[in-house]
Amino acid sequence: MAVTVKECLELQLLEVEMLLSMFPKRGEFSLDADAVPSIQRYLRNADGALPPQLEYRIALDVGEAKVKVELQVLLPHMYPQVAPQLFARSDALHRQQQLQLNTRLMSHISSLDPGDLCVCEAVQWVKDNTLPFLENSQTSSECASKEVRVKEVLRRMWIYSHHIYRQELRKKIFDCAKKLNLTGFCLTGKPGVICVEGLQENCEEFWRVIRYPNWKHISCKHVENIETEGSIDNLRLFHSFEDLQFQAHGDYGLRNDYHMDLGQFLEFLKQHQSGHIFQILFGVEGKLSDN
Repeated sequence: MAVTVKECLELQLLEVEMLLSMFPKRGEFSLDADAVPSIQRYLRNADGALPPQLEYRIALDVGEAKVKVELQVLLPHMYPQVAPQLFARSDALHRQQQLQLNTRLMSHISSLDPGDLCVCEAVQWVKDNTLPFLENSQTSSECASKEVRVKEVLRRMWIYSHHIYRQELRKKIFDCAKKLNLTGFCLTGKPGVICVEGLQENCEEFWRVIRYPNWKHISCKHVENIETEGSIDNLRLFHSFEDLQFQAHGDYGLRNDYHMDLGQFLEFLKQHQSGHIFQILFGVEGKLSDN
């Protein structure tokens, strides 16, 4: 019998409860305040749009020195039927070592039985396997650069907001994207949509910067990860970070009544091999007019 999204989300909430009991101290388990309630609302009324993907961070102490390692978790709606997106990071690790650690982590997770909850397993694996990288922080990165060619990951994040208007917010978005060498676009108006693509850690940093401290009506609707042994630039769908604006429907005189022309937005997405994202963002299939 096929497993439903509802069943998967129920399992995700059970796992969150278990993790909260394992990491009860302040700062150990970080979760957006509306993450669980939004899933619970969907479970009560599964006819509505899907909630944002569940995302949280777990702070771990590794070794006797209690070095801080953070495990970042992003769960597709069909997890645990599909693999979670996991990324372990620590200021004590060089970038090359961090990439090696995460390559091994994902290899271990992919070896587990599909359909099983595995974030707790990932937590234990990080605790058990990060120490050698920390102990050899000075030499392992030099060896890795000569002996191991680690695949790089292009991440593409699709972010939805109820609206994007304020000039200071738009400046923050564009400045951050430029600083982190991210391409994509920012669709200004109502609704507002942001796409960023670039190195995985840079996308994570962009999300952290623009999301906090007080942007409430924003969610990451979809994440794509693509591995390559070459340059990630060859995988980009966008060549710069664009300021995307379309003619608004109507002329109501009130800024907040301006709804962007989603037909033009759909055409833009299709021009960039991303037409399928329209349904993920808005919950309906996009169709272009015949005109």
